[in-house]
Amino acid sequence: MLSMKKIELHLHLEGAAPPDFIRGIAKEKRLDLSGIFDERGAYAYDDFPGFLRCYEAATGVLQTPRDYARLLAEVLERCAEEGVIYTELFVSPEFCGGGVLSAWRDYLAAMTEVADTARAQGIDSRGIVTIIRHFDPDRARRTALCAAETAGGWITGFGMGGAEQMHKATDFAWSYDCAREAGLGLTCHAGEWGGPASIREALELGCTRIGHGVQAIKDPQLVRDLAERDVTLEVCPGSNIALGVYPDWSAHPIARLADAGVRVTVSTDDPPFFHTTMRAEYDRLATTFGWGDTEFRQINLWAAEAAFCDTDTRDRLKKEFA
Repeated sequence: MLSMKKIELHLHLEGAAPPDFIRGIAKEKRLDLSGIFDERGAYAYDDFPGFLRCYEAATGVLQTPRDYARLLAEVLERCAEEGVIYTELFVSPEFCGGGVLSAWRDYLAAMTEVADTARAQGIDSRGIVTIIRHFDPDRARRTALCAAETAGGWITGFGMGGAEQMHKATDFAWSYDCAREAGLGLTCHAGEWGGPASIREALELGCTRIGHGVQAIKDPQLVRDLAERDVTLEVCPGSNIALGVYPDWSAHPIARLADAGVRVTVSTDDPPFFHTTMRAEYDRLATTFGWGDTEFRQINLWAAEAAFCDTDTRDRLKKEFA
């Protein structure tokens, strides 16, 4: 599986920042990050709330458009090393200029320049503007307006991350309506910590993709609905196991969901936080479930069909796995 080309749809830009990269930026700015790394230099946290605190502390050192341009270049280079030819990255104006449109435009311009250069070098990408669920539905409107005003080009999607237990997905309907009207593809983190009901709420927003969505396995009717509606799940097995959503790979429902006809894809979520890579994900799926070329080709075709990209890009990606 090491040489197989791959599509990744669920990757948080800040969450993909290697610890050494964040330490380097912090040193340049003389910022104290004590407490977020362990003795080996890896990110340190005990549970999901701790992960969010660690994540936001690491993200706090990224303060300028140049910081984000450097980060995107680093992340795309590492993606390419894993055989990824197309990736979609979650990025939030909340972290890029505090939700101010003029500042967001500056950050976006810097990232778009990097993305254009990387595309010419063989790895394509798109950005998914992300609202933060545990911040506030009203605050999310500002981010949605940033998304709508910069839709097109590198920004092709809109989604929601953060603490799933906070608020209902439907509390963010205004933001999703705004993004839909701007022509952005819609996704939403759901069914990671929340149960099947959280997935149904996300579907009410008009999402064609669900971030994680693995708790759907608890509801056979929901599984059938997802399959019949061709909803695509952005599944991140290594992340689910690292955070304790499932105890081990054999307990993970990705294979059962696929066998039931649900369109599943494979991503790394926040790879350095969860000590994983795309190659590692593929290798564990092959070892645990006996997946081979047929299964991996199928999940990549599903990913190409679900990607928030233009028709020419989609057709090119599909040819890679035909």
